[in-house]
Amino acid sequence: MPELSELLASLPRLKLVAFLEGCGEAEFGVIARLCELNKSTMSKAMTVLEDAGYVSVRKGYAGRRPKTWLALTDSGRRAYREHLAALTALTQSAQQNFAQMQPTPDGT
Repeated sequence: MPELSELLASLPRLKLVAFLEGCGEAEFGVIARLCELNKSTMSKAMTVLEDAGYVSVRKGYAGRRPKTWLALTDSGRRAYREHLAALTALTQSAQQNFAQMQPTPDGT
């Protein structure tokens, strides 16, 4: 059975990784806005994910303004997909086991 990722148990980190899975690379402020994360929370999530090797960070400029772009690494993509698979497996297991525990119409 796939494993849940402790790193992705945090909602801000899960949002960030899910967003990047959908778009590839995005600018820090855009991710924060669309994921409804304040910049402090977003920065903390980014740092943890970068330290874990799940996210790559690229700094540069747009005109004269400093910008930070984030992208999901292959390792981050694998962890995210395994996390989703583990959640799906858990849901399916609950559905199957719950159905088996229900009494039949004859009460058995």
